[in-house]
Amino acid sequence: MKKDVMLVTGAGQISMAIARRTGFGKKIILGDRKIENAVAIAKVMNEAGFDVVPFEMDLSCRESIWAMIAEAQKYGEIRYLVNGAGVSPSQAPIEVILKVDLYGTAVLLEEVGKVIAEGGSGITISSQSGWRMPQLTAEEDRLLAMTPTEDLLALDLLKPENIRDTLHAYQLAKRCNEKRVMAECIRWGERGARLNGIAPGIIVTPLALDEFNGPRGDFYKNMFAKCPAGRPGTADEVANVAELLMSEKGAFITGSTFLIDGGATSSYFYGPLQPNT
Repeated sequence: MKKDVMLVTGAGQISMAIARRTGFGKKIILGDRKIENAVAIAKVMNEAGFDVVPFEMDLSCRESIWAMIAEAQKYGEIRYLVNGAGVSPSQAPIEVILKVDLYGTAVLLEEVGKVIAEGGSGITISSQSGWRMPQLTAEEDRLLAMTPTEDLLALDLLKPENIRDTLHAYQLAKRCNEKRVMAECIRWGERGARLNGIAPGIIVTPLALDEFNGPRGDFYKNMFAKCPAGRPGTADEVANVAELLMSEKGAFITGSTFLIDGGATSSYFYGPLQPNT
């Protein structure tokens, strides 16, 4: 029996939670730069009754994305995308953050958008960080949304001399993710498919634990202590939103990015997390 195909990038807790929630009955191609991570997650899911094929892929490389798409097409039409791949400010230098989180995500949305099946749906995982940085101009936002992918990293606002540190690079990457979702959803719509983003706050994952134990650990712990929810979130709570967006119940939702951060962004602008309080 032929199955719908789901592409999943990033063999992490959020990707796995979404794939477990929405991937039953589907052929799942799970890509990660570290094949051992993809193999480990595939083993867990296959032993729980899913159908997962691990695949080595590098989000920062268009040829690697092409290879993953080609692998997926061996099994049928690609109907779903879950992009959970990326690096955090404590895990990589500025150049890598921009190449993976910003450029790589833009290329992935572009290339999958060329082959996504009618009725398909895609999710890319962004971050609350893109919501907390100072507002960009309308023209800067448009450039992030519309610039051809191979020219993105040459934009003035992304030049090394204009980026303060890895957190600033990460914020710019996540702002770009949001804008690319808006632009690419137009192209996806021409194929009868939808594309949305989810911007999580502090979610307990190995990546978040790296941040808790990194140079900004106290900042992150303070963030979830002073957000309205008073705690970090879980990958399953992100999957709750993804399940809506990828199902027929979300059929009128496309081009949107959903903030799921326990109110941390609200507290940052209007509550006890304000920088001057």
